[in-house]
Amino acid sequence: MFVMDQFSAADRPPEARDVAARDSVGTSKFDTEFVPGEFERDSTPGGAARSTGPAAATAAEEEPRGPEGTAAAGRAVPQSGTAQAWAALGGDPALLARAGRERRPGLLPSALPVQELASAAVTACSLAAAEFSCVRARSALLPPVRVDDGAVAAAFRSDRLVRIDGRAPVTFAPLSRFWRTADGWVRTHANYPHHRARLLSALGMPDHGPADDEAAAGRIATELAGRQARDVEEAVYGEGGVAIAARTPEEWAAHPQRAAVAPTPLVALSRLDGAPTLPLEGPPGPGGLRGLRVLDLTRVLAGPVATRTLALLGADVLRIDAPERPEFLDTHADTDLGKRSTLLDLSSRAGQAAFEELLASAHVVVTGYRPGALDRFGLAPESLMDRRPGLVVGQLSAWGATGPWQRRRGFDSLVQAATGIGFLEAAGAAGRAAAGAGSAGLAPGALPVQALDHGTGYLLAAGLLRALTEQRTGAAGSRLVRLSLARTAHWLLHDLPADPGGGAREASGAERPAPDDTPWLTTADSPLGRLRYALSPVGFGPADSAGSAATGSGGGEDPLDAARSPRDWARVTGQTGGDPAAWLS
Repeated sequence: MFVMDQFSAADRPPEARDVAARDSVGTSKFDTEFVPGEFERDSTPGGAARSTGPAAATAAEEEPRGPEGTAAAGRAVPQSGTAQAWAALGGDPALLARAGRERRPGLLPSALPVQELASAAVTACSLAAAEFSCVRARSALLPPVRVDDGAVAAAFRSDRLVRIDGRAPVTFAPLSRFWRTADGWVRTHANYPHHRARLLSALGMPDHGPADDEAAAGRIATELAGRQARDVEEAVYGEGGVAIAARTPEEWAAHPQRAAVAPTPLVALSRLDGAPTLPLEGPPGPGGLRGLRVLDLTRVLAGPVATRTLALLGADVLRIDAPERPEFLDTHADTDLGKRSTLLDLSSRAGQAAFEELLASAHVVVTGYRPGALDRFGLAPESLMDRRPGLVVGQLSAWGATGPWQRRRGFDSLVQAATGIGFLEAAGAAGRAAAGAGSAGLAPGALPVQALDHGTGYLLAAGLLRALTEQRTGAAGSRLVRLSLARTAHWLLHDLPADPGGGAREASGAERPAPDDTPWLTTADSPLGRLRYALSPVGFGPADSAGSAATGSGGGEDPLDAARSPRDWARVTGQTGGDPAAWLS
């Protein structure tokens, strides 16, 4: 265990002392309290933390080096992905010394440092969880964090690895794909029925139902072959659908949305008022989040990954979907582990009343729609905080909260296509060194997993945890945590260090064999059927503690339970909308 800086409860602000006392009801009394240390941060937006201590030296030693032992490409070696993510979260860099990583090269082969992104996001989330567990338990002992690349890779493939009674999941619908246009390529997303209908309408195509989609794909291919990609992008957007022209990295670099996104923090964490911190009742339990109430109003995949992580750590997470638009069964089975699910029509008086009753005792609300899309339901962050002072709000979007595309719909696959990732992956697969304008003739590729979604999800969970920590160790007040897939893409493209052994192909050109995910998969009976799913890669605590916290709820009220996290969720996924709109207790 790692002893951090200590301070006397008498030195804390009165509201902080009161919250600490309320949050520790039913736990053993500790003589010392954990407080994140101070650190120096760059003045630029999203600037990295700087440290001259052992943690910084360790991080530097782990960076990839060129063949001469110098920094790759003749430039200074960047911080590790974990150090970058932790700095973006405002974390004390000294805590990095408690995080270790089991490296397993080649699990997420890509032209870009996808494995570095994945492991960094998970490690930062695990550190944030360990930190909050100390704050919640009023302990000065920080549990160790150990992240395994194998577990991370399996979790980033969880939407593909999930099985219901042995059936493989449906990931992309027939009309969700790249299409050749007269001047390039366009990427569509038509998984949801309303997006599918709007795509067909924008293209002037008849809608004969999903059973006709394979035939419709041929008609769409012929139609799009004679049209300009950006004309298609605008036409589909105008109908409320989702499509994007595939751009090269150079084209994206000149785009105004890139100019709006690039200067923003990777994780934007804001304090919006000075409201008292909301107390958490009872003992913390394994993972440290027992008693935390979370309202989940998100969709595939990043938001549900974040709230799924909070559920693992013991939070009572209630997912809310509109009755007419429930989540896909396979996605629900994967991303709603540990949660409960209810349906509410927020446009009705009854639905609004039920939501207000839930909000009255919630600690966290997470939304996953484009900025402004939910304002008419009273779900703007400021409105939520006015009605529930002290709330933490997480807001996730595809393109960010500023710029010309801030109100546009988007998904991981479309952000990849727009930012040049598709052409970089295609060039990497073809053995080319770069993916400039000459690569536009290649059919765009894709990352080996939906890494923007999953990575952003773990960063969002980490941001929410850090917001909860800051409320209890610094200044009280409502908090807003904002992330976007486009900003995570910028991190992947420009800031992360190279990933040794992460290339798309072996030197011989042969594809790597599929990894063995068995150690990180489990099965359980569920209301949906026999469910196979990936275990969470997030965790902290002694290596021998997994068994005692494996069920998520713990076997007693051991005060040390908060110093370790469960290996599995306390409940498997239930039926969509199968739970009442009420908290567990």
